[in-house]
Amino acid sequence: MKNTPMTRSKDLSHLARLTAAIVMVLSVGTSTASAETMPPRGEPVAASKHLEIKKASVVYHEDLDLLVFEQTVAGKAGASIPEARGSLDGAPVLGYVFPTNLSPDDVGFRGAKGTVALAVTSHPDFDDTPLWDENGNRMYDDDGVIWHPHWVVLVPDARVAGGLAVLQFDTDDASDRLPPTNPGMPMYMDSPGFSVVQRGDTLRVLVPAQRVGGKTSFRFDAVTAYMEVATSGDRPMLGVHHVYQVLSGDLSLPYSVTR
Repeated sequence: MKNTPMTRSKDLSHLARLTAAIVMVLSVGTSTASAETMPPRGEPVAASKHLEIKKASVVYHEDLDLLVFEQTVAGKAGASIPEARGSLDGAPVLGYVFPTNLSPDDVGFRGAKGTVALAVTSHPDFDDTPLWDENGNRMYDDDGVIWHPHWVVLVPDARVAGGLAVLQFDTDDASDRLPPTNPGMPMYMDSPGFSVVQRGDTLRVLVPAQRVGGKTSFRFDAVTAYMEVATSGDRPMLGVHHVYQVLSGDLSLPYSVTR
């Protein structure tokens, strides 16, 4: 792809292809040789110090009007990466997640009820950020394995072992529900394109305050989790199958934004 701005028609075309891919096999890049690999389907990526949260924070930098979401782990942040499955059905997704008490409206979701979370994910089987080129190779559809952020709305779901899933809706028309940066899937998920910075044991996400409705005072928690995509059977489209750690121990969102 040439290094030129994407037109809206091209964006919509990409979103349409991604939505269609929900029912077909995808084949994209795999993880690096040094990454931890995934056991057979239905089992999480092996627990490790790279997924063991030591501390977390959200800091508001008033001079920049910027929120910095941060998780520090016992190992190296982002060092665990799932191995490609070779299909969208059952595709593994690994995440560093910040559940919050932000309103769905604060991040551009309309008509939703649930827990708004900022999820930093890696999933080598598909790319769901059609507007962004995370690996810098001037291609927009090949970098799902690179750690990148999503806004999601989480709701209880007993069909998966982790007890949570991203809230779905019945129509393919997301225009009246989601921000225009959404990846085209019929669930409350957005691909906002925030910068993710990995330095040693720490992962940070840089979120302009205007992108959360100017809210600079809210509560949050920190979680590491393994998820899977489902396109068949009675399973949520994106469900939490295993939780490695909840920093608070009980998802009580006890932490607050500092300045």
